[in-house]
Amino acid sequence: MANLGIANLDKNLEKELLAGLDQVEELLSSHIQGDYPLLIETSRHLVEAGGKRFRPLITLLASHFGKGQSSKVIAAAAVCELTHVATLYHDDVMDEAKLRRGVTSANSRWSNTVAILTGDYLFSKASDLLADLGPEAVRLQARTFERLVIGQIQETQGAKTGDDALNHYFQVVSDKTGSLVATSARLGALLSGADREMVETLTKFGEKIGIAFQLADDVIDITSDVVQSGKAPGTDLREGIPTLVTLQIINSKREDDQELKQTLLSPIPDEEISEVLSKLRNHQALKDARNYLHGLSRQAKELLIPLPLVPARSALESLCDSVIERTA
Repeated sequence: MANLGIANLDKNLEKELLAGLDQVEELLSSHIQGDYPLLIETSRHLVEAGGKRFRPLITLLASHFGKGQSSKVIAAAAVCELTHVATLYHDDVMDEAKLRRGVTSANSRWSNTVAILTGDYLFSKASDLLADLGPEAVRLQARTFERLVIGQIQETQGAKTGDDALNHYFQVVSDKTGSLVATSARLGALLSGADREMVETLTKFGEKIGIAFQLADDVIDITSDVVQSGKAPGTDLREGIPTLVTLQIINSKREDDQELKQTLLSPIPDEEISEVLSKLRNHQALKDARNYLHGLSRQAKELLIPLPLVPARSALESLCDSVIERTA
């Protein structure tokens, strides 16, 4: 992993993080093994496709507010990534996705059944690693998994009649993405022996930056090409999944937005995606979404103020900027 994407990173910290992420990669590879070749092939399909490794990076950085990186911290980082990748297999089945991380999705390459079972297998491998990290870590993972499932169900059901659709969306993002990033930070701090106040602060930070990370991905789904996002642009539009940009238009009372609003109320056919993306890329709602993201970044940085002025804190502050800059 040659580039962490964090500006002005302390050189010694960078060296440790890169070494730690290499260890995470080795553990991910060595831990996915067994007696059934197809399952090993399908499990390694997305792991070896890469990804940002955002959650392991958060775990490693959080550990530097305690005693630093250790074998337990590395294992926790791998657990968080395995959990994340497992959810991707399930998400792709529900979304009928064709691409993931720039490669053919598992459900497209094999089948929905194989993709679902592969996700389940990766959850089992994460649990196996987790068992050596102690009961508090196991309980944290269980509660995180609960939130991941609730978030997915909430997204599938949609907002209830009379509920605020934007509030519903933010809760979904908090549960589906914020929860696991918060856990990534908490495990890193907890297993490195950081004091309780730091653990709580880093957990809150993780949730906030996790929400920002997902909202940025939703913006990128509108603005990017497949090279940047690793999946086909307009995936959320195809599935009729509301995002910060589209919900602002759906809630709009402006006459100019009514036609686009009606279009966004249903899944968009493939042949109309390009035209709708063009309209969204030039809409004020996209600019408003980017402004909202900048606000989240500021809030995340403010959460870090009580932490000591060590290189890891500066790195987390810079990471807030990096998350937002992806949407530029």
